[in-house]
Formats: sequence, C-alpha cells, structure tokens
Amino acid sequence: MPLKNMRIALAQINLTVGDLSGNCQKIISYIQKARARGADIIAFPELALTGYPPEDLLLKHQFVRDNIHTLNRVKEASTGIITIAGFVDKNKGIYNAAAVISDGHLVDIYHKMNLPNYGVFDEHRYFQAGRRVPVYTVNGVCFGVNVCEDIWLDRGPAKLQALAGAGLIVNINASPFHMGKMSFREQLVQGRAGNYGAALAYVNLIGGQDELVFDGGSLIVDKSGQIVARAGRFSEEMIIADVEVGSCHKRITAGRKKKLDSLLKEGDFVEEVKIQAERSRQKKKALRRRMARKMSPSEEVYKALILGTGDYVLKNGFTEVLIGMSGGIDSALVTTIAVDALGKESVHGLFMPSLYTSEESRDDAAAQARNLGISMHTLSVDPIFNAYLKTLKDSFKGRKTDITEENLQARIRGNILMAFSNKFGWLVLTTGNKSEMSVGYATLYGDMAGGFAVIKDVPKTLVYDLCRWRNKKAGYDLIPESILQKEPTAELRPDQKDTDSLPPYPVLDPVLKAYVEDDLSYDEIEEMGCDIDCTKRVIAMIDRSEYKRRQAPPGVKITPRAFGRDRRFPITNKYRNY
Repeated sequence: MPLKNMRIALAQINLTVGDLSGNCQKIISYIQKARARGADIIAFPELALTGYPPEDLLLKHQFVRDNIHTLNRVKEASTGIITIAGFVDKNKGIYNAAAVISDGHLVDIYHKMNLPNYGVFDEHRYFQAGRRVPVYTVNGVCFGVNVCEDIWLDRGPAKLQALAGAGLIVNINASPFHMGKMSFREQLVQGRAGNYGAALAYVNLIGGQDELVFDGGSLIVDKSGQIVARAGRFSEEMIIADVEVGSCHKRITAGRKKKLDSLLKEGDFVEEVKIQAERSRQKKKALRRRMARKMSPSEEVYKALILGTGDYVLKNGFTEVLIGMSGGIDSALVTTIAVDALGKESVHGLFMPSLYTSEESRDDAAAQARNLGISMHTLSVDPIFNAYLKTLKDSFKGRKTDITEENLQARIRGNILMAFSNKFGWLVLTTGNKSEMSVGYATLYGDMAGGFAVIKDVPKTLVYDLCRWRNKKAGYDLIPESILQKEPTAELRPDQKDTDSLPPYPVLDPVLKAYVEDDLSYDEIEEMGCDIDCTKRVIAMIDRSEYKRRQAPPGVKITPRAFGRDRRFPITNKYRNY
C-alpha cells in the first residue's frame, strides 16, 4: 500500500560564492538535522554548492570540476533521506542543476530548463538549457524537482511534472530580494499549487552576495494552494512539514496524458525515475507548524540592508567599518545599519567639519554617535582645503568660486576616509542615496569614495521612512529627531540647501522611479502630471551622470531596478527623447 504523505524539509541557508567546502559542510549539517526529525526529503537552494551567482567562475573548468567532486561528500552524507541540492553539472556544456540523492546514491540530475536572462540574471551566458522532464517515484508516490525560473512560467516543467503524475513539486531557488517581491512569490506559488493540484515546496536562498540580497521566505503549500509552513526572512532556517502527495497511479489519467503531450515542446521529454528508498511506516510525531509573520515594506528593506551590508563586510574579510558622519540623515541611517549589522565595536565614525559646517550638524553627529555607542573621531578639513586653495590660486586666477571649490572639500574628506581605511584596515561605507546617485548629486572621489554603498538603491524619501521605522522599533529617537527635521544640505558653501540644485525630493523621487525603474518615456512621465521643465531637467541629469555611477562602489539592491547590473546604459549615448 503506497504511503500518501511525505515529510519535507527545506533548508534556507546562507552560502558564499566559491566556498565549496564551507557550503558543503553547511549542507551536510542540515541533512543531519532533517534526518533526525524524520524528514523523507530535504531540499537546498539553487546552486547551493557553488553559491549564487557564481558568474565567471563558471568559465573556469577547474571550478566546475571541483564543485562536482564536492558533491560526492553530500552524496555520502545522504543516508536514510532523499537530498535535493543545487550544483553545476557538466555534460557537453554546463548546466544549472539539481542533484537528487537517496541513501548515499546519486539517483538523478535535473537540468534547469528555463534560463532567465533579464535584470540581474545572465544564465544564457553560462548554461545550456535542459530538455528532460523527470518524475521521481518512491514507495508509490511521485514528485518532481525543478529550479527557480522553471516554476515562474505557467506552462513550464512544474506543470508538465504535475500532469505526469507528480503530487509534489520541489522547486529550489536563488531569488533575489526587492521591495514587494515576497507577496508576489507567495501568490505565484499558491496559484501554481492550486492549479496543478500538487503540493509545492519552495526553498529560497538567504544572504548577501555583492549587490544582491536573498531573503529566504521558503514555503510549503498543499495541493489546494494553502500555505502549511512559511520560513522567516533574512535568516537561516529549516522548515519541515508533512504534505499529502497521493499515489502515482491515481494521478495519471488519460486526460492528463493528452494535455501533457500537447504541452511538450519539440525535443523535450518526460522520464520516470524510480528511487529505491526504505521508509518507516511507523507513525511519526506530529509537527508543529512554522508560520513566520509578514513584514512591513520598511522592515523588509531595513532587514535587507542589514543582511547585505553585514555579509559584504564579513564575507570579504573585513571586521570593522568607517563612516563619514556629517550630522545629516543619510550618514545617520548608514551608521545605524552598520551597527545593527556588525555591532557597535566594529563601527567607527569620522566627523570632518569645515568653515561651512553648522553647530547643529556637529551636535547631531555627536548625538548619533552617543546613541549608537560608537567612537567618533573629529578632523577639520580647513587646513588641507586652505592648502589646496593656495596651491591652485595662480592657476584659478580671474575665475569665480564655484562647484570646483565645493568638490575639493568632498574630495579632501574622501582622501581622509581612505587614509584611515588604509592605516587601520577599516572598510569605508559611503552614504549616498539613490536620488543623489541618479542625478549625479555626488562627488567622484569625494563622497562616492569607499568600499560599499549601503543605501545607493534607497531613494531619499525612503531614507526618511527607514529612519522613522528604526526609531519606532527602538522606542525612542535613536536617530535624533533634529536630523529628520532639518532641510537636507551638503554644507559646502554658505546657507546651501539641496533644493538649490534639485527639485524637492518628494517631487524628484517619483520622476526617478518612472524613468529609471519603470522605463517610462518623457511623454509618459508628463502624462503623470509631472512638471514639464522639471522632468526634462531631471532626465537630462540622469542621462549625463552614467559615467559617475559606473565608478561607484557596489551597494545593496532593494528596488526592482537598481543601477549597475540591473540597468546597463551606455555612457557614450546621444539618444534623447525630450
């Protein structure tokens, strides 16, 4: 008599690209945990052995061979359980693959069929697409395995596997975070399960990898589309649940076969793979359902910034960071995130006043440092600035003071920060936000100088929201209210305000989103009711600042379209539609 239920474990774990040994050891430790809890299957994220995305490491033949060799350790550890783990397979080309291992034997290898090639994804650059649709039969029940994008297409492998008899679909993922994506993912997974009449186990990676953050949120959904287990986000976790799978022969009907044949593309084929696995028929102890709470938009972004910053710093071998504290809101937010990610002992502030720095800024920076419990060094830029002016006096004779002198101050600060970085080994975190980066309101080799740009994808209006959320969570003004209330200024000339050069941020940010993230044209933005002259000016500033953004450090992606690998515009570009 077939067993109708299977106990599924999903391990959303934080992996590091290229750390084959470390990733393998973590996978083995979770196999042991799942086995101890009576799991029949444990699934790990996409490319779990190599970390995701391995990018041009995949062009190194030795790296691919080493990852295949490392898989043997996972195979040997998989006794008494079925393990599904992502790795890179090689067979007349390389494949984004899932190994299906049972009782210490490599039973099968699934090759990802739908390779994404948009946004941050470049899988056509590296991988061949799979053509085979396997369905696995064990003890009278059937399940399918596929990889990430394979489930995003309605008529893809997941549907084919369900039509071929699979009562459970295991989908392994490395799906990067952006605001609001989790809700879309849940709706997608629930919809697929309900439409296919098959339970669905969706495991996602967590962790920071350069610009990308993977947020987890793994799910187990029953055949009606109801969520039976939901993992937390931005943290390692294993969820486990019993799901009804049903027997294979009852699911394979003439109608399903006919529909399956009509959906198969030329060259694709379905194959049944039998797995020999002894399962205990003793009744297992009931499991407590794990249903993590949902997060607000501000909370999920803040958590992403913490995880992305902490992983970038620590995975790259740094232990301490340095931030140029100005008394402004951007540096206040970055410093707070750094403390939350790394601890106050690992964060250092550097306040660099000039002739134009207000007492209010001095007080705000000091208050912020006290609230966070971090050290803050103070060094005036005036002596160096005066030396610059003296050096350049004859060369600049007869010319008015302008942005040149303003940028000199920013570049002096950048030099001082990098000197501290070199001397003490501290990674410099820059403080520019997406609004500034979009329109070029940042100084090359000045406030753009550093190793990691924490909020480079965070619009200025969202910066305020995140600060208010963090203060609410703290229960007091961790970020002083005076910082949130004062008008933004770079303080590089007397009485300077950001609005001297830019539209107010509540006006600017919607135009930036429309042009940068939504790819709307000038005419379409105008139809939104935006001011015509303002829109023209903003678009022109965005277009001519591409060369600056190419020289910016990496930073956490939190919007659907970030600068860099997400949005690749030519620097030399004469096209204009305004």
